[in-house]
Amino acid sequence: MQPIELELKRCLEEADRYRLLAEQSTDMISRHTPTPDWTFIDVNPAIERVLGYTPAEIIGTPGYDLFHPDDADNLKKRAASVRYRRGMYTNVYRFQHRDGHYIWLETTSRTIRDDSGTPVEIICVSRDVTERELAQQATRRLARVVEASSDMILFCNHRTLQLTYMNESAYRTLGAERENLAVFYLDKLFPKDILHRLVEPALEHAALYGTWYGSIPLYPAGNPGRIAEVREVIAHRNRAENMRVEYYSIIARDITLKRQAEEKAKRQQLEMAHMSRLLSVGEMATELAHELNQPLATIINYCNGTFRRLDEGQITELDQVTRAMELISTQAKRASEIIKRMRRFVRHTEFQRVRFPINDTCEEVTRFLNQEAIDHDIRFEFDLDEQNPEIEADRLQIEQVLLNLIRNAIEAYSDSDIRPRPVEIRTHVEGKRLLVTVADRGPGIGEEQMKRLFEPFSTSKENGLGMGLSISHTIIESHCGRLWAESDGHSGTRFHFQLPLRGTHDEQ
Repeated sequence: MQPIELELKRCLEEADRYRLLAEQSTDMISRHTPTPDWTFIDVNPAIERVLGYTPAEIIGTPGYDLFHPDDADNLKKRAASVRYRRGMYTNVYRFQHRDGHYIWLETTSRTIRDDSGTPVEIICVSRDVTERELAQQATRRLARVVEASSDMILFCNHRTLQLTYMNESAYRTLGAERENLAVFYLDKLFPKDILHRLVEPALEHAALYGTWYGSIPLYPAGNPGRIAEVREVIAHRNRAENMRVEYYSIIARDITLKRQAEEKAKRQQLEMAHMSRLLSVGEMATELAHELNQPLATIINYCNGTFRRLDEGQITELDQVTRAMELISTQAKRASEIIKRMRRFVRHTEFQRVRFPINDTCEEVTRFLNQEAIDHDIRFEFDLDEQNPEIEADRLQIEQVLLNLIRNAIEAYSDSDIRPRPVEIRTHVEGKRLLVTVADRGPGIGEEQMKRLFEPFSTSKENGLGMGLSISHTIIESHCGRLWAESDGHSGTRFHFQLPLRGTHDEQ
């Protein structure tokens, strides 16, 4: 066989191998005219899997007509989706499937030229990257959501605790700027005690169980006056290797405005509560004056009697004077206690959460209402829990709630001839909560009135403002509790409120 024939045979065999490779390739390999319409000249069978066409159907079709309108001129415009390297263009674009929908293709193309440099044809290798592009779009959308979120979102390295990413809200709350390229570490954002006591256990919990939910205070040193709290920690694992934790997502929230609003609401509540106490004392003015008048009248009587006996010479020994002075002192202390109790009740104070036994408070409030109870022939009946449970709350506000409820119970008998007239005060521990009940056996509360019982300015009293129960309801709710009433409308009313026991607020 002649050398020319051998070379021709070799070329044909090599062409057959390339043709076989092209036909077996999962990538779509196509040839196009160099004219602006990119007409298909030839294409391998992979086109049927990628675009749904058979080679016979697509050959002769202008490829330009199948581009998505927004992507047709990517190469001319050198769009961001186009890359050029060593004479080849790589373009990512949308192309119309035979069924009518668009898929994403990534095409690498080269222009074939003749000896004079004139374009002869364009050879393209394309693959379907729809899943990749949709995933990237979802990632970009998620990134925009994360960046625009009002929550602080931070990524933290598992080993070094370095913050590798912070969104705009995080930078703003921390008082930092993206441009200064400051490196943040988690142990620099928290005091050591909070880091060891709260942050590290939260990271460990997330590493074990995937997520952690809770509340950790964050006071940015670079932005004094701001208050934030960490709400959630998510552990992300390296699924490609050993499933070890690679980094954490930390989600926090700037609660400065919330805290300011809470403080404003608390001040308003204190003002309303103070006004309610003043109104209560005003309503009890006659009873209080009468109760205060008793020890004062007794003191005057003891003094006048002692002077008279001195004038008449009936007192001959010092012991007789001492006894009179002791009696006077006792009554003076009684009057003083009444005044102290009244002054403590009406004083204007800030919210103070303290620990105190509820049984003592119930008895103290009934002593404050002692004269009113006597005037209305009321008998207080106590059923107090033997454990003498303690709560952690603003004592003055809880006293105010008890005062409102007990006065309501006393007044329930006003238009009734019922005898006897008991007012029962009961305390009882139920799990981790305290239940306090104030009950009367008056005529009860009707169904219509029950519906608006805790609404402001809702009252059945002739001279009442209807604020007592509304304020009481607000006070109990602000202490993470609940206040409600029960009545059948004819045989008495029971007011109940529940509060967390001492030390259980964090578990609510």
